Amino acid sequence: MVETTGEIRKRNVAFKLRIGDVLKGVPMMDEGKFLFLELGDRKVVRVNMIANCVDKFIQEGEKQFGSLTVDDASGQLKLKVFGEDIARVKDIMQGDTLQVVGNMREWNGEIYMIPEVVKKVDARWLLVRKLEIQNARKDMPAEENRGVSEVKNLVLGKIKEKESEGGIDRDALVMDIEASPDVIEIEVKKLLEEGLVYEPRPGRLRYLG
Repeated sequence: MVETTGEIRKRNVAFKLRIGDVLKGVPMMDEGKFLFLELGDRKVVRVNMIANCVDKFIQEGEKQFGSLTVDDASGQLKLKVFGEDIARVKDIMQGDTLQVVGNMREWNGEIYMIPEVVKKVDARWLLVRKLEIQNARKDMPAEENRGVSEVKNLVLGKIKEKESEGGIDRDALVMDIEASPDVIEIEVKKLLEEGLVYEPRPGRLRYLG
């Protein structure tokens, strides 16, 4: 039996990426139509990400439109829905942690996503996803190429910054700094050994100076 043009097309792979990586992608166009994001040797159309909702907009009426701005500590991205699809985001609130799967688009220089799935998840999945992506990378991330001293300064600076709040949790430190979790952990141990920071309780870091 000969397949027609109405056949179901194979769905594109949903790459697990952080927002910062997505925003580094180069939009490839054909006569003004978006084709994919070129990210290294990958052609990215669909993305699977975990991020926090930091802003929400819903426009009711004849021209229904909705948008969510999501942030995973590596960057921010807008999710846009139109018409009846706004039902996918109506129950989402600012502060919710979301797993999102959708198709990437570009318009007037802005990279955004048309979501297929928007699901609330536990906030701990942000760290799980970061570690998952980090471990899956075959090449050394650009952050590790910065040099050990720069990562150390970033770690110490973040701990100093949070001192007025009683310190910072190790997990939060890993989420806030764009570097390999393994490299961050090594620098934390060095700072503890040098007496520049201390742990008032397991997992909590404070600046000692």
